[in-house]
Amino acid sequence: MTGNPQGNPQTPDYELEDTIELTTAEQVKALSDPLRTSILQLLHERAATVTELAAAVKRPKSTVAHHVNVLAAAGLLKVVRTRRVRAIEERFYGRAARVFFYEMGRTGTLDFNDFEVAAKESVTAFEAGQLRSFIRHARVPDERVGEFWARVHALVQEFDKLPRSGDSTYGFVVGAYPVNDYPALPPREDDAD
Repeated sequence: MTGNPQGNPQTPDYELEDTIELTTAEQVKALSDPLRTSILQLLHERAATVTELAAAVKRPKSTVAHHVNVLAAAGLLKVVRTRRVRAIEERFYGRAARVFFYEMGRTGTLDFNDFEVAAKESVTAFEAGQLRSFIRHARVPDERVGEFWARVHALVQEFDKLPRSGDSTYGFVVGAYPVNDYPALPPREDDAD
């Protein structure tokens, strides 16, 4: 996918891939820090310098520079353009892809939980009566979960492509996970033939 330099709010102002599969533990670990995920989210809007990112997240420039370097080393960020400012070359960073994904088990043990992050972020919205959420449980075969998850992945990509033009930022978290010790009815007696 290519970005749109004319400022279409649906795409950043630089070129990026639609998706990149994370295949190393280094890449997954790079996403495990909330500040780094915030930086990546900001870059959905447009390319930015370390100075701009530091102002947006209200953190020291040196701290943000460290996290940008971690993301760049993992291949999740790239320099998309530069400009000269008083004999100094200023770098603008952009995401390598709109969506990063990984397959469980291929990248080692994860040391972060998207639901933990979402739970912390959603407290204020819950208290204000603005949280929209569902939780459902169903006993289904593994292959059906895979089919369902493919549809969810498409919805996540649609959410990522929404124009970055609103006044509020919304979190969107989804997941499918096995639940141990969840109550289940025994088989029907008439099915036990």
